[in-house]
Amino acid sequence: MRFTSFNSGWEFRPKVNRFLDRGGRAPAHRSVALPHDAMIESKRTPASGGATGFFPSGVFEYRKTFSVPEEYRDKKVALVFEGVYRDAVVYVNDAFAGHRANGYSEFLVDVSPFLRAGEDNVIRVECRAHQDSRWYSGAGFHRGVQLAVGEPVHIAWNGVRVTTPDVDEKRAVVELATVVNNDGRATTTVDVAAEVRDPAGAVAAADTTVLTVPPGESTTVRQRLYVPSPDRWSVDEPNLHTVTVTLPGLDEERFLFGIRTLQLDPDDGLRINGQPVKLRGACVHHDNGVLGAATVARAEERRVELLKQAGFNAIRSAHNPLSRAMLDACDRLGMLVVDEAFDVWTSPKSDFDYALDFPQWWEKDVEALVAKDFNHPSVVFYSIGNEIPESATPHGSVWGRRIAEKFRSLDDTRFLTNATNATLAIMDEAVAVARRRISESAETMGINTMMATMGEVLDELSTSDLVTRQTTEILSTLDVAGYNYLESRYELDRKLFPHRVIMGSETHPTRVDRLWRLVLDNSHVIGDFTWTGWDYLGEAGVGRTGYADEDSAPGQGIAGAYPWLTARTGDIDITGHRRAPSYYREIVYGLRAEPYIAVHRPENHGRRIVAGPWSWPDTVASWSWDGSEGDPVRVDVYSDAEEVELYLDGESAGRAPAGPEHRYQATFDVVYRPGELVAVARTKGRERGRYRLVSARGPLVLSVTADRSDLRADDTDLAYLDVVLTDGDGNLRCRADRPVTVEITGPGVLQGLGSARAVTEETFTAGTHTTYDGRALAVVRPTGSGPITVTVTAEECETASVTVRAVGTGA
Repeated sequence: MRFTSFNSGWEFRPKVNRFLDRGGRAPAHRSVALPHDAMIESKRTPASGGATGFFPSGVFEYRKTFSVPEEYRDKKVALVFEGVYRDAVVYVNDAFAGHRANGYSEFLVDVSPFLRAGEDNVIRVECRAHQDSRWYSGAGFHRGVQLAVGEPVHIAWNGVRVTTPDVDEKRAVVELATVVNNDGRATTTVDVAAEVRDPAGAVAAADTTVLTVPPGESTTVRQRLYVPSPDRWSVDEPNLHTVTVTLPGLDEERFLFGIRTLQLDPDDGLRINGQPVKLRGACVHHDNGVLGAATVARAEERRVELLKQAGFNAIRSAHNPLSRAMLDACDRLGMLVVDEAFDVWTSPKSDFDYALDFPQWWEKDVEALVAKDFNHPSVVFYSIGNEIPESATPHGSVWGRRIAEKFRSLDDTRFLTNATNATLAIMDEAVAVARRRISESAETMGINTMMATMGEVLDELSTSDLVTRQTTEILSTLDVAGYNYLESRYELDRKLFPHRVIMGSETHPTRVDRLWRLVLDNSHVIGDFTWTGWDYLGEAGVGRTGYADEDSAPGQGIAGAYPWLTARTGDIDITGHRRAPSYYREIVYGLRAEPYIAVHRPENHGRRIVAGPWSWPDTVASWSWDGSEGDPVRVDVYSDAEEVELYLDGESAGRAPAGPEHRYQATFDVVYRPGELVAVARTKGRERGRYRLVSARGPLVLSVTADRSDLRADDTDLAYLDVVLTDGDGNLRCRADRPVTVEITGPGVLQGLGSARAVTEETFTAGTHTTYDGRALAVVRPTGSGPITVTVTAEECETASVTVRAVGTGA
C-alpha cells in the first residue's frame, strides 16, 4: 500500500457531551498540525496531582474533512494511527470505524467501507486521559497518522519481515517473508521482486518469484538472498541496507534494515557481531519537554543524538513502546533499544489505567509492538513489563509466561526481559525494620541518615530467601533478568543461578560509580540503565534536592508539591542541556579524561542537604555569582585522576584526592571572587586534563543559536534554538534570569518555548518565558518553504535573531 502523511488539515477542541454540543455551548474547533499534544495547553492545578505534573484530565476531539477521489472507490483505504492517548474511538462520516485502548500502540483502521468516493468525508477521533498514568502522558494525537491506499492485491501493513540468520565475513543470508493480501474477488498470480542495496546504494542481491493468492486470503512468500561481504550494523558503525519488495504494477514496500548477529550467555555477556558490548543505558520517558508529548521525528532524533553524545549506547523505553521515529533514529545513529510493552498487567497503579483494558487488549498490543520493531536492528530486547506488582505471585508468573511466549511466537530473534523490582513485595517489612532502627537513634539521626537507613534495609532484604523465592519463576521466563534497584543481588545470583544473565534495568544515578564497577567485574551483568537519561514531565520532584530547613525537602515525601513540574532526575534536562551528573557518568564510563567543575549555589553554602536516591546536588558549571563576592562557595570537581588541584586566578585553592577510590570527586571550599577558576587533574604528578570557568564581565548579551541552518519543510522537522544570557565572550550569566520573548517571521510557528526550571507556573505555549540559569529553549516548526527568522528580545539586552531555511522536496 502507498503510505502518505495525513497530519495536516486537522481541527481540535476539548470535547463536550452531545447535549451541550447541540445547544451551541461547545468550544469552537481550531486548526492543529499533527503530532499534537492536547494536554500541554491545559492549565495546571494543584488538585490534578504531581504524577502528571499537575496537568488535568480531559476528553478531546479531532476531526478532518478530506475529499475522496473516485479512483479510491475500488481500492483498499486505511488510516494508520501511530499513537493516540488514550481510548481512541474513530468515526468516519459519523459511523464507528475503530477503537484502541492503549495510548502508545500503533493501529490500523480500514475506512474503505465508510468512505463516499467523489465527496468530502469527515474523520472524527475522540480520546481521553483521566487518572490513568503515573507520569505525564499527554493526550491526543501525540504521534502521527498516515493514509494508506492500495489495490485489492497488496502487501499487508507491516507485511515484510527481514531476518539475517547466518552471517560471516564472506556473506550474509537475508531472509524475507512478505505477506500479500488479496481483497479482490478472483485468484491472482503476481510476481514478487526483492532487492537489497548496500549502504552505498549498490545492488547487493536480488530475486524474483511468483505467488498465487486466492480471493479473500493472505499468503506469505519467502525469499532467501545472499549479500556478499556485508557491512554489519553496530553501535559504532550503524551500517544500514535498503530492502525493496515489489509487486509490479500493484505495490511496493521499501525500508532500511541492518545486518548483525546477537549472542548472549553469562560468561561472555551480550555480543553483537561477536564483539562484547556493555550497555551504558538510559531510561527515557516519551515526552519531549517543551513540546509535551508531541512526537515530531526531529525531536526524537535530537534526543538520541544528545544521549549518544553524552556517552549512552542504549535506551530503555519507560514504560511504553517507543515511537517509530525514535527507532528510526536509533537505527541511523547506533543506539541499542530495550522496548518495553507495559507498565501494568492486571493490577492497577493508577485509578483508571491500562490494567482495566489489559485482559482484552494485551495480545493485540504485543502484536503491534513486534510488528513495529521487527525490522529495526537497534531493537535487541523486548521488556514484557515494568515493576509489575503481581509478578511475584504464582498467578502473576502465569501472566508473565503468557506474555513472554506470545513475544517468542512473533519474534524469536531478540531477547526478552522484565524490569523486576522485588522490593515491592517486601516494602511493608522494610518499612517496619527501618522504623525500628530509626526509632532507636532518632534523636541523633538526621534526615539523610534516615533515608540512607531505608535504603540499607531494602538492600539487605533484597538478598533474602523471600525475594529469591518470589522472583525465581518470573525470571525463569526471560532471557535476561531485569533488576530494578537490585544490584545487591548481582554477585549473589551468579552463585544461586549460574545460568542467569542480568541487566540493571533501572538504577539510582547517585550510585553509578559502584554500579558500573559491578557491570565491569561481572560477565553475567550486561549493563546498567540509569533513572533517567533525560528529565521528564510529571512524577514531579522525585529527583529534587532540598535542605533540612525546608518544608518541601525530599524527606517529606516522594513527590514535590505544586507547582513542581518535572521529575528533575535526568542526566540531560528537558531542554537538552547536559546537567552535572551527565559529565560525572561520562568520567565513570572512562569516556572523558578532562575533569568537570560543578559549583554549588553560594546562597546554599552551609545548609544541610536533603537528597533522595534520584537526586543530584544543585550545581551549575558557572563562576559568575554577582552579589556573592566574599562569600564561601563549595566547588565539586569530578575526575578519574588521582588528584585535583583547583586554581583561582592562577593561585592554588588547594588539592584533593579524586578517582574511583574517592568516588571520582574532589571537594573544595572557596571564597568567591570574579576571575578564572581552573581544575587540573593529575595522576602520578602528570596532568591528565583541565577544565576552566571564567566569570562573566561587562554588558549582558542575549544570544540565540539554531541547531541547524536548514530543515525540511514538512511535518517531521523542527528547529531547536538555544537562548542564552552571557557576556561578550560567551561566559554564562546564570544569575541574570529574565523573561525572553520570541517572535517568528516567515513560514514557521513557535511550537514551544521553555526552560529547565523544575518549579514553575509558566507554560510552554506562550511567546514569553523566563530563563533558568541563563538558558531557555525555543522550538520552531516549519509551515512551508523559505527563510524563517527568529527574533528574541529581553530587558536590558540588545535584540538577537537568527534565520533558518525550510527546504521543500526537490529544493
